[in-house]
Amino acid sequence: MAVLLASFPARVRAADAPGFSDRTAQVNGTTIHYQIGGRGSPVVLLHGYAQTGHMWKPLLPGLAKTHTVIVPDLRGAGASAKPESGYDKKTMAQDIHALVRSVTQQPAAVVGHDIGLMVAYAYAAQYPLETSRLVLMDAFLPGVGEWKNVWLLRDLWHFHFYGETPLALVKGRERTYFEHFWNDFAADRTRSVKEADRVLYTRAYAQPGGMRAGFEYFRAFEQDARDFAGFARTRLSMPVLVLTGEKASGAFLIEQARLVANDVDGRVIAGSGHWLIDEAPGQVIPALLDFLGK
Repeated sequence: MAVLLASFPARVRAADAPGFSDRTAQVNGTTIHYQIGGRGSPVVLLHGYAQTGHMWKPLLPGLAKTHTVIVPDLRGAGASAKPESGYDKKTMAQDIHALVRSVTQQPAAVVGHDIGLMVAYAYAAQYPLETSRLVLMDAFLPGVGEWKNVWLLRDLWHFHFYGETPLALVKGRERTYFEHFWNDFAADRTRSVKEADRVLYTRAYAQPGGMRAGFEYFRAFEQDARDFAGFARTRLSMPVLVLTGEKASGAFLIEQARLVANDVDGRVIAGSGHWLIDEAPGQVIPALLDFLGK
């Protein structure tokens, strides 16, 4: 059941895009906040870590011309609930599937960036007949191919940074922690996530339970790897677009996608780091609109 959003503080919600409304849904034992707008075949946009559904705002005006666009905050993020468990991507995909089914019975295109791409893949793998197209944007798939070459990289220490001590260290210093991601994973930190968005995201994750929930995304990677290895035994047949940053995951995610899907269009975004929408909107937004509009 979807309801209009009333109880979550405005300062942690995405600024409304023209024609979009703020709602929540009670699904899969939790509460998911989302925005919805447009008209046409459904597209679901799933954000990554250190961001919320707000990250997709630059894409919404063009996409909403021809699609019903559903923009959730993932379990644990933004104005969505922050339960104690359920941060494996299989369960998070079930959240999103239940949300989509509360809106429409049509097959949906699913787009994910970072943690969102893992949820998007888990969605497509569990509900292939209900997934029309899939977009994976710059990160990796646990459990697929040589995934541990990424998971164990020294510079990606945050994958293993969770528990009581990390929570104590970042409490009140959330902005300092997130600056590492926004600055160091960008090709050029001056073209990375905008200041106003950094303020919004910091406030969102600084809510009670927000940092713990975000850390749980990483703690779940070993379970995700087991789940994804099982999913990968059945190759995806829907069209898949993979967009990666030249200065970030490069060809690695494209190679992983070709291990799990039959129809993969892989593109490396020249000059971009991890924050594709923020760093290279002129390349990324047209690619998404073209692929999703087919």
